Amino acid sequence: MSVIEAVLLGVIQGLTEFLPVSSSGHLVLFQKIFGIEEPTLLFDTMLHVGTLAAVFAVLWKDIWAILRKLFQPLTAYLIIATIPTVIAALVFKEQIEHAFESGQFLGICFLITSALLAAAELLSRRAATVGGLKTAGEMNWLDALVIGIMQAIAIIPGVSRSGATLSGALSRKLDRDFAARFSFLLSIPAILGAAVLQLKDVVKGGETAAGDGISMAAMIAGTLSAAVVGFFAVRLMLQIVRKKSLWGFVIYTGILGVLVLVDQFVTHFFL
Repeated sequence: MSVIEAVLLGVIQGLTEFLPVSSSGHLVLFQKIFGIEEPTLLFDTMLHVGTLAAVFAVLWKDIWAILRKLFQPLTAYLIIATIPTVIAALVFKEQIEHAFESGQFLGICFLITSALLAAAELLSRRAATVGGLKTAGEMNWLDALVIGIMQAIAIIPGVSRSGATLSGALSRKLDRDFAARFSFLLSIPAILGAAVLQLKDVVKGGETAAGDGISMAAMIAGTLSAAVVGFFAVRLMLQIVRKKSLWGFVIYTGILGVLVLVDQFVTHFFL
């Protein structure tokens, strides 16, 4: 893998990890379009480390507030919302890996992301005008569980993690600013857990960057690009959710889903 390819994958990871368009789906898609070999576990782990650094850089005040007072409702809600993803990842590990390799569900999953975002936007706007939105202090365990189930669904390539969790939060009538922050805070255990599991497999397999044809320069470039782009993606997404709408992402993922399905079943250019 060249440095340019590493930077490209890092940019895609950093941008799409936090925008509601599916990072996993875009990585699979771009690998097939540009003929880039599938990243090794070590490289993929480092991309996750880069995006994790981005979340910490943007939300350090929220994270510090949690660390200063661990025993609080928000901590419990983050744990509750993480459990469904852990269960799904352990139970469906082989099926998920096959989905990544084949990319056969990409088109359908992009359309699912589009539908989830559209439904969430409609429900949120309706709640804001009819019954009002819930603040962080009004969140309950059922809200956390619904968001967690949505995140578990997003382990399938093409279904956006941030989009699914945002959809879950907005459908539960949570305040838009808190919904976005909770979604990104929830990404920390999700990304960290994925990185730890990958790192375990890396150590078990004795994988190294040099041993798999990836130079240290490419490894560093990919990680840094994921971190820098991820930093701006988180900030951008927070502003979009607060002040604008998700309809742009609804249209984008909808069109992308249709194009992928056309290529899968008709043109066969990339898939």
